[in-house]
Amino acid sequence: MKVLPFKIPKPEFDALIFQEDNAITFFDKLHQHEEIQVSLILEGDGTLIVGDTINYYKSNDVLVIGSNLPHVFKNDINASRNSHMLTLFFTKNSFGKDFFDLEELKETSIFFKRSTHGFRVTSHKKKIKDLFLQLKEASKLKRFILLLELLQIISKANYHSLSSFIYNKTYTDIEGTRMRNVFEYTMENYNSTIYLETIAEVANMTKNAFCKYFKRRTNKTYIQFLNELRIEHACKLLLSQRDLPIIEIAEQTGFNNLSNFNRQFKKLKNLSPLEFKKS
Repeated sequence: MKVLPFKIPKPEFDALIFQEDNAITFFDKLHQHEEIQVSLILEGDGTLIVGDTINYYKSNDVLVIGSNLPHVFKNDINASRNSHMLTLFFTKNSFGKDFFDLEELKETSIFFKRSTHGFRVTSHKKKIKDLFLQLKEASKLKRFILLLELLQIISKANYHSLSSFIYNKTYTDIEGTRMRNVFEYTMENYNSTIYLETIAEVANMTKNAFCKYFKRRTNKTYIQFLNELRIEHACKLLLSQRDLPIIEIAEQTGFNNLSNFNRQFKKLKNLSPLEFKKS
């Protein structure tokens, strides 16, 4: 199975795919697919990388990931015994090239615009969850009707973008494997020192070539990406382990210097770690 581009398994004539993932982990390889993904996280939490941005997902999150938007779920195995997600996959042209341009469906246009960068739904979540739970036992026709209801609600809901930079080209298999290896290595070793020479070797490139390649692909340097990943993990620790001293959190997230940790944290969050913890 090719990781990038990733093909959603589906019967030949099905325009809308419903998928239930219920296992220890979600599919944790960097991938992209033509289909727009609308998911409800029933159980599980961890790191979600979408495009150029590091996010966290948790139970009851409603997530929309746009067409060909590279992403990867990295479960926090210690935080949950299981990972359970319900998902609908479809493209804007699944039901005909001009279907969503019909006057009756014009209000869904905002959904497709937002999906380009991916987004997290932050309101109407109970209503959305109730509709998602109906999908499991629904007929194909009923699932189509439920999709339209979901699109109507999500289009009007409050939201938070998941990514900021979109690279319009799809990954080749070689590029996909390279970026997958870089992301996997980084997520598994962020709490240790990672030298540019080391991560360049993971990408099978020279240091200078890798730095240029990563910046072109993500619109940020590798060090920026690494610091963002570390700070997001630090935020999670600050909120979940309130008795843990800040200096220990800095060390657990890969910062050998407390002043550098404080500086990077404030740069990304506009608050000091202590202010974030209190807020």
